[in-house]
Amino acid sequence: MKHLKYVLAGMLFGIVLIKSEAVSWFRIQEMFRFQSFHMYGIIGSAVIVGITSILLIKKFNLKTFNNEKIDLSLNPPKKVNTLLGGIIFGFGWALIGGCPGPLYALVGAGNIIYLIPIAGLILGTMVYGIIKNKLPH
Repeated sequence: MKHLKYVLAGMLFGIVLIKSEAVSWFRIQEMFRFQSFHMYGIIGSAVIVGITSILLIKKFNLKTFNNEKIDLSLNPPKKVNTLLGGIIFGFGWALIGGCPGPLYALVGAGNIIYLIPIAGLILGTMVYGIIKNKLPH
């Protein structure tokens, strides 16, 4: 019961993704082919919400649900790592027609074929956990 609020928030997020068609393979293809503004509007809205949220957190010194301080200090990204990670992420998105978060919503909507990429995500995370100390961070 302790984590029920997170489950409910995830379910609400999944419903919003499905209803907004943000998980639609056709909408994603339209975006990559520059044929529709739909996905760019969703992504732009998310950016605006994110910026507004950060400004509100800073202005009112908001805390987490557990009353912990929210640390917004910036750690400059390593450009090569960010570029390589973005390329890998983009290839994965283009290959399966969806980014990692919405995959769970797609499975919840009955598209069980997306269990295969989810298994790949889990396997990739496990491999990273095993080799992360050997990588140049």
